[in-house]
Amino acid sequence: MSKIAKSKIAAGIYWLEVPEAELFVLCGCPADSVKHLMKAGKISNIEEEIDFSKSGSDQTQHTHGTVTNETGPNAILLSDLSVQNGDIANLAEFPVLQMLYRQGMLLPNHPNNTGAKPLLIGHKNMVSAQMNYIHRGNYGLTSLEEILEAGITRVQAEEMMRIKLFFAFGEIHPSSDLLEARIVDQKPVEILNGVWVVRKNINCYEFLYQDERVEVDLNLGKNESYETPYKLENHHFKREYFSIVHTGEGDGWDINRPCMASVLSFQGKIFLIDVGPNIAYTLNAIGVDTNEVEGIFHTHAHDDHFAGLASLIRTNHRIKYYSTPLVRASVSKKLCSLLSIKENTFKDYFEVCDLEFDKWNNINGLEVQPVFSPHPVETNILFFRTLWENGYSTYAHLADVASHDVLKKMVEEDKKMPGISKKLMKKVWGDYLSPVQVKKIDIGGGIIHGKAKDFKADKSEKIILAHTAHKLTQDEKIIGCGVTFGSTDMLIEGHEDYALEFGGDYLRGYYPKVEDSEIHLLLNCERESVSVGTILLRDQEIPEYVCLVLTGVAELLSTKEKTSYQLSSGSLIGDLAVLFGLKSKGTYRALSYIETLKIPAVLFKEFVNRNQLMKQLQKTQETIEFLEQTWLFGESISSPIQSRIAQSITAKKYKKGEKIECTGLMLVKKGKVELTSRKSGKQERQLMVKEGDFWGGEKMISNENISVNARANTSTTIYNITDIEILQQIPIVRWKMLEQTEKRE
Repeated sequence: MSKIAKSKIAAGIYWLEVPEAELFVLCGCPADSVKHLMKAGKISNIEEEIDFSKSGSDQTQHTHGTVTNETGPNAILLSDLSVQNGDIANLAEFPVLQMLYRQGMLLPNHPNNTGAKPLLIGHKNMVSAQMNYIHRGNYGLTSLEEILEAGITRVQAEEMMRIKLFFAFGEIHPSSDLLEARIVDQKPVEILNGVWVVRKNINCYEFLYQDERVEVDLNLGKNESYETPYKLENHHFKREYFSIVHTGEGDGWDINRPCMASVLSFQGKIFLIDVGPNIAYTLNAIGVDTNEVEGIFHTHAHDDHFAGLASLIRTNHRIKYYSTPLVRASVSKKLCSLLSIKENTFKDYFEVCDLEFDKWNNINGLEVQPVFSPHPVETNILFFRTLWENGYSTYAHLADVASHDVLKKMVEEDKKMPGISKKLMKKVWGDYLSPVQVKKIDIGGGIIHGKAKDFKADKSEKIILAHTAHKLTQDEKIIGCGVTFGSTDMLIEGHEDYALEFGGDYLRGYYPKVEDSEIHLLLNCERESVSVGTILLRDQEIPEYVCLVLTGVAELLSTKEKTSYQLSSGSLIGDLAVLFGLKSKGTYRALSYIETLKIPAVLFKEFVNRNQLMKQLQKTQETIEFLEQTWLFGESISSPIQSRIAQSITAKKYKKGEKIECTGLMLVKKGKVELTSRKSGKQERQLMVKEGDFWGGEKMISNENISVNARANTSTTIYNITDIEILQQIPIVRWKMLEQTEKRE
């Protein structure tokens, strides 16, 4: 019988166990890996006896009882790559929390608290990054100075620090006090009780125990992505003047639902309230593309509200980031620790829009008031309002609030002790109970979450109970209600045609010099709502219409590349094929519920000719078609932006063996290029770059000194983008360059 057992849990996640050595390893820890383990039965509840000992003056008294706790891993093997196929590969916060608290490894008097620490196994850089990120996830800002730097007054900062120390049991510990590192490189390293591991290649590890060996490969395939542990029904979300779509009512342990979150629609624009794991999947399920997101309102930096930030980077514009400077400081430090990038780069991926505490901040008619909420990390709950015929329409989002019992226990007037002043405690509680039309509250319980019973006296018209994995009790149902995924509270109905307005903006982006009357000619064409999976244009088909994607997400299935690329809202499908009499070079289909504008081929040709656009389109047609098929530019970049990129490209041909000067970003149109690169303090590396791949532009993501020599390996055509500023404004390009750089190191 084998002493080492390995089983695949989900894409990029494996379970490896050596029971004889008491080692249980979660191999790979992308978002929701704990939920995947729960679904696979690797985490389950057990009862254990516990000895509560009390020491008296002359004897020790023993009382026995049972405690229910979970089984699970005691070690985590990290991916060598922080990003794989666009998603963050290492999110160890919740697996570590599961070990420390739900298994009991950190709980006083617990039978599993033996002094052993959870093990983090992997490359030095990844282990270090995870240690820093988990530290920020535990504590947020870790000193009075960091809180002061966020613009908080000294008196407020000192009290916030007292609150933080209350949740931290009086002291902020380094991650090394809670976790034990096992750094692995080319030489075997002992993990535990005679089990060894060696790194064979990037993301490939071999475990050894006695005379047995088992390999674990954490690399994702080209078309593979990390999976969600739950399935969501598809919904067609109508953009309203002011509405709330409920997209998450669970918590970090709920295997059937997304974590607590909402989508807010205001004047047809899409705003997210918190951004948990699998946010792109969540948005697609309600027919929203990430490129449609105008902004995110953020409460705090715990992973169940934070882990989806990477998906918001995968867009063709910087999404607006709304929170207080206090929360933003905590979030940016955690995200940058996770990705091992400099803190000042947060603004390269998001458009920072700071909010003031306890004031109504006006965002083009939508007003939001952030309110401080006691929590282990910096947290603001959020109140929203907008003016309407009978006064204000209002919504409140109370994520990760403290229960009244916990707040009362926290009261401590001695300013040298952990706790909260009675004055602040009363203010916090008054804020929690402020009446609104619709209020979503956290009822997760325990020391850092709320309880439904505390809101019995709340005068809000509708209370939604969220942030829990349990079914609502009878008592809870009397206080509030649960909601199903995709349900909507419409606070103010929209009477404008927002989708058509977006269509006008997209067309003006394509054709900026065309008169508005000509744009309206196209906008008057037939509209069509399309369900998930519907084919919009088949491979090798000559289209009869040009389709403009107004809302939702489409997909291009490339026959040549044998892969797929997401197409964002604003994409034109079939335009070049119509104009130049070409057959489609792939199959286009709806990836979510989408709405399209169907422009007849005859009308579109006439529009292009009468506005003298053909010459410009002929110039960029081949380049745009090529960009659509590349990994770097094909996904989530709308057609107007691809057109801008195409217009900035110059092409040059090279003979075999000819040296290629690197100026900006270099994209291989045809042929192969041999690269020799050297980074400061590292060995020289050689790499072959093939058609559709790229190099250069490293200064966009790194200040390190990297020298690159390039030589044509065959007869080669290179597309060169020297205007790096265009690319710097596209977060997904930065993100993919970061991912590619990691793979090549």
